[in-house]
Amino acid sequence: MRISFGTVQKTTWREPRDRAHPRCACWRRHETDGTACLRFTSWVRSNVSESDRGGKLSAKRLERRQDILAAATVLFSRQGYHATGVAELSEAVGLGAGALYHHMGSKEELLYDVCAPAIRAVLDFGPELLAMNANAEEKIRLLARRHMRNVHERQLELRIALREVDSLTGQRGHDMQELRDATENLWEDIIDQGVESGELSNVTPLFVKFLLGALNYTVIWYDRDGALSPDEIADQVVEMVLTNPAHGIAPSG
Repeated sequence: MRISFGTVQKTTWREPRDRAHPRCACWRRHETDGTACLRFTSWVRSNVSESDRGGKLSAKRLERRQDILAAATVLFSRQGYHATGVAELSEAVGLGAGALYHHMGSKEELLYDVCAPAIRAVLDFGPELLAMNANAEEKIRLLARRHMRNVHERQLELRIALREVDSLTGQRGHDMQELRDATENLWEDIIDQGVESGELSNVTPLFVKFLLGALNYTVIWYDRDGALSPDEIADQVVEMVLTNPAHGIAPSG
């Protein structure tokens, strides 16, 4: 099925050069020859050698750190990052303040380590999805399903990321913004593939932001024991975005 998104032509889909992903250096070439600019792929290549903190820790320290992360996840979600004190974290895991800092570094580092893996869990699916032999609509549905399955598995962590992201500063704030940009870029690359293949046309720049906004806020209201499964919620969100004229997005003839 050929789908038309809004009334904005493909040439207006891409962001201005100064808002492009900073790691993508091929903007002008793609702008000229009309080929898809895989911003997400650029991010993956630049981060593929990033070391895993867990690999540098002994099994005992890693287990202790996981206990601290689990306690922080519950406390940050329940009462907020700023309202959670080091004393509460120490009591929750049975460590003194000095020992706690030894394992977690700082409270802000702990916040980053709670949030970042939950976001990366969806990004890990990106290379496989982009290489998949499937049409654009199917890829959109598959990515939405992966997003909702991640909400099902990591709802507290993603809720914290949604509410507390502005608490991250310096390099951690920069790294978190890169993760968020990479998520948006992955969606944009799927749309670009659909535009290049002729499956999608007249794509509005708000499409990805609208769809991501709808999916991201499910962390607030999603009920693990509710009537709809994660896949069913994802399918309904995608269906509303693709077909509901009230959203300014309608199927073409």
